[in-house]
Amino acid sequence: MTQSSLMRSTAGAVTGFRHSVLLATVDEPPGKRLVRALGMVRGNSVRARHMGHDIMAVFKNVVGGEIREYTKLLAESREHAIDRMVEQAVGLGANAIVGIRFTTSMIMGGAAELMVYGTAVVLEDAG
Repeated sequence: MTQSSLMRSTAGAVTGFRHSVLLATVDEPPGKRLVRALGMVRGNSVRARHMGHDIMAVFKNVVGGEIREYTKLLAESREHAIDRMVEQAVGLGANAIVGIRFTTSMIMGGAAELMVYGTAVVLEDAG
């Protein structure tokens, strides 16, 4: 895999949508040079469970298998959190977010927060 295809796949792999900034879990993407660090950016999404989905989850728990309703709920939460983080980074003038991390926490019974955070930066091609 070439560096340019790695960058393209990194930018689109997280949510399935292309963003105007590079998204990377690494602190120093290959082939790039840090010009300026702009600070931490973050996005979050709080979601509550759905009673109908809970009933299906009980059945899945008995017979086994993926609980697709919850998989979809978490995927949508990740996408919303990433979109909010990207919006904040673009507002700072960033062309990349590095060191991206995800975290979750229980807010109350039946509701959880998914948070994504990273460092907004300006990168340029190395070399």
